[in-house]
Amino acid sequence: MDAVIGFLNTIFWGYVLIYGLLAVGLYFTIRLRLLQIIHFSELFRVIRGARGTDRAGISPFQALTVSLASRVGTGNLAGVAVALYLGGPGAIFWMWMVALVGMATAYSESALAQLYKVTDDAGQYRGGPAYYISKGLKAPWAGVIFSICLILSFGLVFNAVQANSIAEAMQGAFGVPKVAVGIVTAVVAGIIIFGGLRQIARVAEFIVPFMAISYLLLAIYVLVIHASEVPGVIAMIFENAFGIHQAAGGMAGGVAAAMLNGVKRGLFSNEAGMGSAPNIAACATPDPHHPSSQGFVQALGVFIDTLVICSCTAVIILLSGALEPGSGVTGTQLTQAALTAHFGEAGKYFIAIAIFFFAFTSIIGNYSYAENAVIYLGHGHISMLVFLRIATLAMVVWGSIQTVATVFDTADASMGLMATINLVAILLLSGTVVKLTQDYFKQRKAGLEPVFHAEDYLELGDGIDRQIWTR
Repeated sequence: MDAVIGFLNTIFWGYVLIYGLLAVGLYFTIRLRLLQIIHFSELFRVIRGARGTDRAGISPFQALTVSLASRVGTGNLAGVAVALYLGGPGAIFWMWMVALVGMATAYSESALAQLYKVTDDAGQYRGGPAYYISKGLKAPWAGVIFSICLILSFGLVFNAVQANSIAEAMQGAFGVPKVAVGIVTAVVAGIIIFGGLRQIARVAEFIVPFMAISYLLLAIYVLVIHASEVPGVIAMIFENAFGIHQAAGGMAGGVAAAMLNGVKRGLFSNEAGMGSAPNIAACATPDPHHPSSQGFVQALGVFIDTLVICSCTAVIILLSGALEPGSGVTGTQLTQAALTAHFGEAGKYFIAIAIFFFAFTSIIGNYSYAENAVIYLGHGHISMLVFLRIATLAMVVWGSIQTVATVFDTADASMGLMATINLVAILLLSGTVVKLTQDYFKQRKAGLEPVFHAEDYLELGDGIDRQIWTR
C-alpha cells in the first residue's frame, strides 16, 4: 500500500497538480481578461451584502470566513517556513504569482458552485463541485468519487493533522499532555459542529477576522521596528526569485528551487482549484444575486490567505535573521525561532496560540465541506450527519496523540484525485463561466445591480434550480 500510495502522490503532486493547477489558473486569468486584477475592487464590494429576505443561505461574509477557516491552517505558519528554507526568499515572489492566477480559478469554481446549487431537505442551500459535475457535465458517478475523496481527506484525516499540530504546540509551549489537548479540542469543536452549518458560519464570522487581523498587526509591528531593513528584504525577494546576486546573498536554492517551492506553497495554501471552497460558496445567498458575486468573494479568500497571511509569516521570518540554509531549522521551529528573535521567550507562546486558532478553525471549516459531500451522496438525514460528526471528533482525538504517515499520505492521494476531477470539470464548463462573467459586467456597465436571469441560460436546461434564481 505504501508503494501504491507513494506512486499516486508522485503522479498527482509531482506532475498533474503542480502543473495542472498553475495552467488552469493561467487559462482562466487570460480567458477572463485579468478579471482578478482589473476588477480587484469588486472582490470587496460583494462581501458587504446580507442575506436579506432569503434565509436559505448564509451571508457572503460568513461564506468567506468559513472558507478562510479551512484555508488558513498550520501551513501558513510551517509551510511558508519550509518554502523559505528550501527555496530561499525568492519562493515568496512565486507564491504571490501563483496566488494571483489562483484567484481566477477560485472565482470560476465558486461561480459554478453558486449556479448549480440546490436546496436541501432543511431548506438550506447546498452545492459544490459534486453538483456541477453531476448537473453540468451529466456525470453523477464522478460527483460520487469526488465526494468520497472530500470526506476522507478534508472531513477526517486532515482534521487529524490539524489536531496533531495543536497538541504538539500546546505540549511544547505549556507542557499540556497531548491527549488532554485532543479531548478539549474535540469537545469545543463538537459544540460548534453539532450546531450545524449556521453555527459554524457564526463562529467563523467572529474568530477568523480576529485571527487574521491579530496576525497582520503582529507582522506590521515587526515591519515598523525593522523599517530600515524592509527595502533590503524586498530587494532580496526579487533578486532571489530571478537568481540576481544569488551567490552573494548566500541563500538556499536556485531559481528553480525558489519557483518550485513558492508555487507549491501557494497552491497548497490557497486551495484554488482543489474543489474545497466551492462547497461553502454554494451555501451563500449572494449579493448581488448573481453566481459571479460569490466567485469574487472566494477570489478574495485566496488573496487574504496567500498574499496577506502567508506574507506575514514570510516577513516575520526574513526580518528575524533566523533563516539559515543548512541549519536544519525549518517548519514550525523556524517560525518559532523568528518570533523568539522578535519577542523573546513570548515568541513560543505566540506561535502556540497562533497554531491553535489557525488549526482549530481549519477543523470546523473542513468539517463543513464534508457535511456538504455527505448530503450530496443522499445521506443528509440526521443519523448520517451525527455519524460524520462523531467520526470527525474521533479523528481529532486520535490525531492529537499519534502520527501515522500512511494514513496522511492516503489523504494526500485522495485530495489529489479530487482536485484532478475538479480541474477537468471547470475546464469543461469554462464557457459557462465566461458567459456568467460577461453577463455580470454588462449589467454593471449599464449601471444596474447584477441579477442572474435564468431565462438567458436556456442551454443549461434542468441542470439548474430555476426557482432559486427567481426569488
